[in-house]
Amino acid sequence: MLFNSYGFIFFYLPVVLLGFFQLGRINHTYAAGWLALASLFFYGYWNPAYVGLLLGSIVCNYAFGIWIAKIPESGKRGLRSGDRKKHLLIVALAANLSLLAYYKYANFFVGNLNPLLGTDWNLGEIILPLGISFFTFTQIAFLVDTFQSKVKEYNFIHYVLFVTYFPHLIAGPVLHHKEMMPQFAKSATYRCNYENMSVGLTIFIIGLFKKVVLADGIAYYVPTIFDASASGIHLTFIEAWGGALCYTLQLYFDFSGYSDMAIGLSRMFGVTLPLNFNSPYKAVNIIEFWRCWHMTLSRFLRDYLYIPLGGNRNGPTRRHMNLMATMLLGGLWHGAGWTYVIWGGLHGIYLVINHGWHTLRRALGQDPSEPLSYPTHALSALFTFTAVTLAWVFFRSNNLHTAVTITQTMLGCNGVSLPDNWFVRFPNIHEWFNNHGLFAPSNGLATSGMMNWIWIMLLIVWFAPNTQTIMQSFKPALDMPKDHKKRWLWQPSARTALVVWLIGFIAIINVNKQSAFLYFQF
Repeated sequence: MLFNSYGFIFFYLPVVLLGFFQLGRINHTYAAGWLALASLFFYGYWNPAYVGLLLGSIVCNYAFGIWIAKIPESGKRGLRSGDRKKHLLIVALAANLSLLAYYKYANFFVGNLNPLLGTDWNLGEIILPLGISFFTFTQIAFLVDTFQSKVKEYNFIHYVLFVTYFPHLIAGPVLHHKEMMPQFAKSATYRCNYENMSVGLTIFIIGLFKKVVLADGIAYYVPTIFDASASGIHLTFIEAWGGALCYTLQLYFDFSGYSDMAIGLSRMFGVTLPLNFNSPYKAVNIIEFWRCWHMTLSRFLRDYLYIPLGGNRNGPTRRHMNLMATMLLGGLWHGAGWTYVIWGGLHGIYLVINHGWHTLRRALGQDPSEPLSYPTHALSALFTFTAVTLAWVFFRSNNLHTAVTITQTMLGCNGVSLPDNWFVRFPNIHEWFNNHGLFAPSNGLATSGMMNWIWIMLLIVWFAPNTQTIMQSFKPALDMPKDHKKRWLWQPSARTALVVWLIGFIAIINVNKQSAFLYFQF
């Protein structure tokens, strides 16, 4: 079931909200159970066969968590308590990672081993269960937090709800047990609150508009360019950049829209989710980009991979190695393919260069944290955005050949020229460009429609306030960054209601063009 579907908006959501708050008046456990069952139905709507896999994962991880938490102070057979807990944690983590490896990476590894070993192993078609990466990482975080004695509550129904909670189940955010359990334990959560409903619905509508109007609007041009290159058509410089920018913007508004919708939906139930997206294309360096893009995944990779590897504790060389390892595995998390590994590797290289630049500035007596001048800020943001766009080409391409071909064209290896169908309405300008050899034969792919989508959406990305800035008076998410902008603050009024309902109407009439969120495939 998709958030951007009539069935979800007009049937599933109202029924689940009504049942939750009505049962909440009778018994909080019943209400939590209802929401957990509704979340399982939401997941099973895609493929009922995998509900059993999800439930099995939940029961096993809950049992491991209880087992780890209840290990007595004195161990048996000569093992200290800490050693027994550590061994049990390793077994639990191995079980989770094995499950993820089978469904997500088995065919990838077999496909790469066969040529090396001269074998012909075949595991058959393995269908990737929806959201397996997210519910696996969520439970890994629970196990590690239990090992570190950070988990204080072990109510099974609350745990099931924590894992299956439908606003985050399919594409995040990746949740911590400690930030959700206290909310499920509050009596206020189970009472309908009109402020929560108003704020949540507003955020949901903004997210829906981003998805069905902006992301799906520009999505039309993406396969046109990437499929053309894959089929052997030689793209021009403008066509390659146009396709890369269209995907860069599609992914931005698709994921931003999902993140808004998840936060808005959860707020309707009185539960506040952590912020997962914070205008990453405004970042002035790649370090800041990763503090703003898929923030809860970045947090997970930092806390459960980068820091355990040693973080920055053993000198710059070891820190750079840890950064590269973290980003390579982060790339592989997104998909079983070398394009994802290279995408992660590129971001690892970007981060190493960024940290090296900061080290050099400190050696020169400069403070990298000081605010930049406006021109320097703008150039830094543009440079960072360009680097991110180049990396997205590998993320989107179906194979390495296509990614390398498009990237080479974007870097000017095949010449820099304009399509020969530009400026035809202005004969003098067209003739001047033609006489100076600035035109190249066009494939007709860089249309005026594509260019209009690109410049309009870039203006929105760089200059429009984001959702949490607009809604900051109502603290829509956990760990909200400080923002002192007051101009675009949302306040309940007839005028803001009219604007929201107008945006909602435009979004609703476009819902018939259903498309899955891009992060569903990860």
